[in-house]
Amino acid sequence: MDDITDGLTEVSCDILVIGGGTAGPMAAYKAKRRNPQARVVLLEKANVKRSGAIAMGMDGLNNAVVPGYATPEQYTKEITIANDGICDQAPVFKYASRCFDIIQELDSFGIRFQKTENGDYDVKKVHHLGTYVLPMPNGDTVKRALYRQLRREQILISNRYMATRLLTGRDGEIAGAIAVNTRTAEFLVLRAKAVILCAGAAGRLGLPQSGYLWGTYENATNSGDGYAMAYHAGAGLANLECYQINPLIKDYNGPACAYVAGPFGAYTTNSEGRRFIECDYWSGQMMQEFYSELQSGKGPVFLKLNHLHSDTIGKIEAILHTVERPSRGRFHENRGTDYRERMVEMHISEIGFCSGHSASGVFVDEFARTTVTGLYAAGDMASVPHNYMLGAFTNGAVAGEHAAEFAAGRDLPDYDPSDVEQERARVLAPTRRDDGIPPNQIEYKARRMVNDYLQPPKVTAKMKLGQERLAEVREDLEGAMVARDAHELLRSLEVASILDCADMAAAASLFRTESRWGLYHYRVDHPEKNDADWFCHSILRKQDGRMMLEKRPVAPYIVPIEDAERSAYDRQRIRESA
Repeated sequence: MDDITDGLTEVSCDILVIGGGTAGPMAAYKAKRRNPQARVVLLEKANVKRSGAIAMGMDGLNNAVVPGYATPEQYTKEITIANDGICDQAPVFKYASRCFDIIQELDSFGIRFQKTENGDYDVKKVHHLGTYVLPMPNGDTVKRALYRQLRREQILISNRYMATRLLTGRDGEIAGAIAVNTRTAEFLVLRAKAVILCAGAAGRLGLPQSGYLWGTYENATNSGDGYAMAYHAGAGLANLECYQINPLIKDYNGPACAYVAGPFGAYTTNSEGRRFIECDYWSGQMMQEFYSELQSGKGPVFLKLNHLHSDTIGKIEAILHTVERPSRGRFHENRGTDYRERMVEMHISEIGFCSGHSASGVFVDEFARTTVTGLYAAGDMASVPHNYMLGAFTNGAVAGEHAAEFAAGRDLPDYDPSDVEQERARVLAPTRRDDGIPPNQIEYKARRMVNDYLQPPKVTAKMKLGQERLAEVREDLEGAMVARDAHELLRSLEVASILDCADMAAAASLFRTESRWGLYHYRVDHPEKNDADWFCHSILRKQDGRMMLEKRPVAPYIVPIEDAERSAYDRQRIRESA
């Protein structure tokens, strides 16, 4: 393991981008393209070449608004309805209006999308209402193609530096960030005129049923660092009670991929082989139907492919077993599951924060601006609902362009040096102890408490008890956790972010006293949806050192939604005939 080294360096830049997965590289690239004279730094705790949720590629775009198949208005309406109406449409409409240009730009990078014999994009239908899924035949090349663009634009990349806290100026505006080297524990202060947070989802929040800390549905390196940094900087976070929960392959940390298999004719069934939902598009209501079927006498739930022709299944395997999670084929082989002969058993993932698959994130407007001056957010940690990979690319571009314009007219803000010393003391505290509890044990306990007390269906008494248990874990984290090398120091910082996110999940869930978004926020003791009091965002922020919550009205719709349309996603269950 790497020894801990004492050191502190300061650098200055115009725009600092934190996170080198999907949104971050695009934000840095677009910022540099918008202002070639700007000094842009891309900070990543791993290595940008192979970091983030798309490290192994992606099998397709889940939300491509392609002319001839859909309009920005249609997509905005679909996402508003799928998100139970709690949706500021401006950023969704902005995404929908720009994403086709981003698709074409990605195509020019060498990332190929499936096309028809006529050369048109071959978009498939999976969503309940519209048609938005675009397969990617060479989806394993995404990261390499993106990295080439970063090198071409000469973006300054700092690998192996983990941002721990944001710096703020005297008036509360953003002033940069503090980071620690994940191999040496040396500190780096990055002064910046604007900061773009692109640190991904809080994927290591709940504990998978397997019990493996890293066996998560989401990319396991995404430990909620961006959520925690935004919170401690005073930014508002929206709808953190709207958890990410997904259908996944039983005992395997990957989706069953109805998005890929659905267009070929696969679908979700119960143990009787009967289809019980019309649409496999992930929404809270779909997950509620999935959960209900799983708990009924007709569970388990399966992905059915064995009715398809062998050649068709071969095409599905060529995608699913080579891109995103290439271990999938080996898992099925070892378990003896052949798509041609047996259905694939499915289950429900652990909970997390992720706007990409739900709506919980740092609150942003249509320009990716947070509630803190000079701070932007994009990708799975920003509040644009149902964002996915293309949303990360598109909103990362929006953030990069706007941040470049913002920084061009701004002086470098000052910061309080005592904030750096205070942060160094916090970060290095586990290294000052000769003995104690290692980070992995504290992480396991925290995430087990999340499962025991915060997992839906949510019960008020359990969540309050969960807060007490999590407070006990925090006492261990702050007073007894030990890091014996730089690697364990990295893990200790991730555990702190996970615990912050768990605290926020509990507080936000208790604040919204209704059930909303199907299974995502199903409160047993408040089972009814309550539009009169709760047709709003819940906003969580840190104020005077305390966690505060407030309601924020949903902005007036750009695209009108008729009353009869609002319940479209509530009517997905297939009713059996008498």
